[in-house]
Amino acid sequence: MTFEGAVHKYGRDVDTDVIIPARYLNTNDPAELAQHCMEDIDPEFVSRVRPGDIIVAGENFGCGSSREHAPVAIKASGVSCVVAASFARIFYRNAFNTGLPIVVCPQAAHEVKAGDRVRVDVVEGKVEDLTTGKSYAADAYPPFMRELVESGGLLPYVRRRLATGDGA
Repeated sequence: MTFEGAVHKYGRDVDTDVIIPARYLNTNDPAELAQHCMEDIDPEFVSRVRPGDIIVAGENFGCGSSREHAPVAIKASGVSCVVAASFARIFYRNAFNTGLPIVVCPQAAHEVKAGDRVRVDVVEGKVEDLTTGKSYAADAYPPFMRELVESGGLLPYVRRRLATGDGA
């Protein structure tokens, strides 16, 4: 699983309230959530983001409320992957549950610049800054986590397993 796109760069402690503000939590529609993704931290994000782009951020990305709306909004906005120095625990779990690929890579998170083009390989555990030519070691996905993301999240994964007789 490889993702490649332009970088949208953010700092540390990006909380779920700026990823998707609470005033939009009256819907679960991914397309509607995407229209407001990051608007309180980056009002131009929605007009700049392109399918496949990658968010790169500092420590503690996704802190705050334990809303699944945050990774849903990011994924629906067209972002293919989020690379951060670290993730808040609940966001980390919600990202995999909703099928949003995320990668822990502190060095890339600090060195990659906004607008750089990066390639992320979650199987190899590598982030490459195609703009600068630098490569960074990241946490690789174990097979189960890869299956979750490839399935589109936890519910599609479970449905597929039950339908094929692989479930308990």
